[in-house]
Amino acid sequence: LSQQPEKPLGKYGRMRKTYLKEHRPVLYFDLVLSGKLHSYLADIDTQARNKLHLLITQLAEKEGINEQLKAQDQMAWVGAMNNIRNRAEEIILQELIYGEDAV
Repeated sequence: LSQQPEKPLGKYGRMRKTYLKEHRPVLYFDLVLSGKLHSYLADIDTQARNKLHLLITQLAEKEGINEQLKAQDQMAWVGAMNNIRNRAEEIILQELIYGEDAV
């Protein structure tokens, strides 16, 4: 059996793995035994990163946080973008990482 080396998991894949081990052990071991754990976690990681980028873009646009603000008041722009990123990440964690239906 020659296998391709698996790509390391990103932040969200690792978080989901920890959650499954601690809170959903039956699902975790089903994925391990079927050999699907890594691809499942890699998929979750990709979905989470894509959705995070999309949410940040949408929230910034909705709230008028743009390059003009960045040029006028860089500190206000940084603060607003950090706030948006934190809210978007919270949505990702609820929906994809810690959500019971995130299977």
